[in-house]
Amino acid sequence: MIARRLVAEALGTAFLLAAVVGSGIMGERLAGGNVAIALLANAIATGAALVVLISIFGPVSGAHFNPAVTLVFALRREIPPRLAAAYAAAQFMGAVAGVWAAHAMFALPILEVSTKLRDGPAQWWSEGVATFGLILTIAGALRSAPGAVAHLVGLYIAAAYWFTASTSFANPAVTVARALSDTFAGIAPHAVPGFLAAQLTATVVAAPVAHWLFATRDASAI
Repeated sequence: MIARRLVAEALGTAFLLAAVVGSGIMGERLAGGNVAIALLANAIATGAALVVLISIFGPVSGAHFNPAVTLVFALRREIPPRLAAAYAAAQFMGAVAGVWAAHAMFALPILEVSTKLRDGPAQWWSEGVATFGLILTIAGALRSAPGAVAHLVGLYIAAAYWFTASTSFANPAVTVARALSDTFAGIAPHAVPGFLAAQLTATVVAAPVAHWLFATRDASAI
């Protein structure tokens, strides 16, 4: 049922952003100014949330929660273009709703615009690396360990928070939504286009590389 799949994508992406933004706020408040501790809390919460969300929504929609992931399956013709577009729309709407939910939980203004600067070639390259690695992680897991996809994706993102200068957004919907939060997890709107360009370029490059590296599977979902 398509409606059920779209609701699952929207809800899953909303909870993902609530985890990203909410844990960033909580981490910063409790870290006493120690940015490393705040980032650690943010990374652990995000990775753990991904494991749960992919596990519960995977059987319903595939648990993409990411237009880049959906694009890969569309390029491989494993999801119809119209459904892929609907997935992306649900993901973007869910992401924004998740940010607003996090703001409400921490008594912040619902509507905000981030002022946190994340810009420059190193940041863009980091997003390309993070997104490329995410696509390979998913493709490799589907090929070799389909039952462990949720855990592998969660672990990869938690690690990529630390080994990339950008803290691994690796998701166009996440990037756009985080521009609407002037918190620890935010990104200034003028930096968003560079992140999106890097993410989409890496996705288009990673899709054929993953197809070449790993034997194809008849799957349209995580």
